[in-house]
Amino acid sequence: MKYNKWILLVMMLVPWLSLPMLGKRNFKRYLPGAIFVIVWISVESIVAKRRAWWRFYEKLIPNVMGELPLLFGPFFIGSIWILKFTFGKFFRYLLVNLVMDVLFSYPGMYVLKRMGIASLVRLKHYQMAILFMAKSVLMYVVQMIAEKGRKKPKSLIKRLLP
Repeated sequence: MKYNKWILLVMMLVPWLSLPMLGKRNFKRYLPGAIFVIVWISVESIVAKRRAWWRFYEKLIPNVMGELPLLFGPFFIGSIWILKFTFGKFFRYLLVNLVMDVLFSYPGMYVLKRMGIASLVRLKHYQMAILFMAKSVLMYVVQMIAEKGRKKPKSLIKRLLP
């Protein structure tokens, strides 16, 4: 296996090592928001490929989208961690996501480009950061809806039982 493929594999697997510290309850609680963002990015990747927003030169699995290691590693687990520490505090959530999105869009993409893994083509770094921030807001909204749905059955049971 090539050196870059090892890096992609490590990039995908290392975030999962933090799962025991996250806890089963938190993992389940914030799963809707994280799944939403993964599905959204997967669809977005199809559009990005057609419009040449970015390009992945190195793929973990041939004929599978190059974003896979990022999606199922740092984006998925990172989304759950961010929601765990900031959900219910929207401005803190925005600030944390802004920092993470800018770090990925600028130094992160430069590193991926230098390593020959991926690069931006028709999308500028600041546009990528804006795109990521928009996804962050959508993820927060989805998690809010999931939280309301999660709490309703309990309150309904309490109303039905004396």
